Amino acid sequence: MEQATYIHGMHATEQERLAGLNRLTNAPFLRFLALRETDRVLEVGSGLGLLAAEAAQQLPQGAMVGIEYAPEQLARVLVPASNLRFLRGDAHRMPFPNDRFDVVYCRYVLEHVRDPLRVLQEMRRILKSGGRALAQENNIEMVAFDPDCPAFKAVWKQFTILQARLGGDALIGKRLFGLFYHAGFRDIELSYQPEIHPANKPTFRPWMQNLIALLPGAADALQAHHLATQAEIDQAIAELQSFMERDDATALFHWNRACGVK
Repeated sequence: MEQATYIHGMHATEQERLAGLNRLTNAPFLRFLALRETDRVLEVGSGLGLLAAEAAQQLPQGAMVGIEYAPEQLARVLVPASNLRFLRGDAHRMPFPNDRFDVVYCRYVLEHVRDPLRVLQEMRRILKSGGRALAQENNIEMVAFDPDCPAFKAVWKQFTILQARLGGDALIGKRLFGLFYHAGFRDIELSYQPEIHPANKPTFRPWMQNLIALLPGAADALQAHHLATQAEIDQAIAELQSFMERDDATALFHWNRACGVK
């Protein structure tokens, strides 16, 4: 099955952005996973493999497998542990038998695939009975700033349209309950992973740098689809850079999470 086009590209600066985002978001997500040390775990959409490497450390008597579609990503992955391995594969047709894993999870993946329901059905298929599937995804409408950043928000809104044209869904976070339900999971629970970054916290600048880095990576596609001009993109970047220098600013966001049982 054809994958959606990754909206942010595969260039080196995007890999740096992703590494920074991992540093900001991995610890609370690992707490959300609540892994047992004997679990057999699959990560769907491993990217650089940074999260999987941290998860593997929590599995001294278990095993961690990461699957990734993009060979450009796999080429950068390091394997620092004997209980961790990566392989290339399509999340819509995963190369594993039924009833294989105790935990299967994905993060920042369902928004980029052509058929997220099919991916969740595959995640359920390869879970053991009673196993857990977990996801954390985007709903880009949940961004907020004080003071407000209207130039950025105007361009940011266009990301929703662009991602839909590329085969993805920038709002998929709010659809997780329905997707898990139709994939056949039971005992579905929703939650948020908050991003709360006031100017007096050490996470403020890294979070803002992550947001700023999203714009150049999508600039060509936004212009090609006539969704934003270079001048509008430049204005949005300048607005965020000025915002980042304020002592009284706050940036807020919430990731959407779901957990279901087979």
